[in-house]
Amino acid sequence: MEGIEKVCEFLEKAGTYYLATVEGDQPRVRPFGTILNYQGKLYIQTGKVKPVSQQLAANSKAEICAFNGATGAWIRVAGDLINDDSRDVKVAMLEKYPNLKGMYNPDDDNTQVLYFKDATATISSFTAAPEVIKL
Repeated sequence: MEGIEKVCEFLEKAGTYYLATVEGDQPRVRPFGTILNYQGKLYIQTGKVKPVSQQLAANSKAEICAFNGATGAWIRVAGDLINDDSRDVKVAMLEKYPNLKGMYNPDDDNTQVLYFKDATATISSFTAAPEVIKL
């Protein structure tokens, strides 16, 4: 399994991950659930009207973290989140998460998909050495 596939599988099994951004000098963390491997890039989705979008526009450095209670392992993915206005990736995200179609659509001015650039994923547990994956 390739690195990005392993990262996506971990995040999908965890269900919820937490995205950390910065607003000025204040860290901001909130739960997310959308994850997509599209053309070899790790994507997340949000709305352009949300504060998280403005935070990432001001400082693209971000980190996500998720815990898998079944395995006792956790993952952290750190890198820059880059906006992608491509309609194709928005469609792919909304097809994967059809429950979002009531709030988002690939042709609105709100739907935002972002991919990790120059990212490093680290899978850790208390029983094994950390596994580092470059994305």
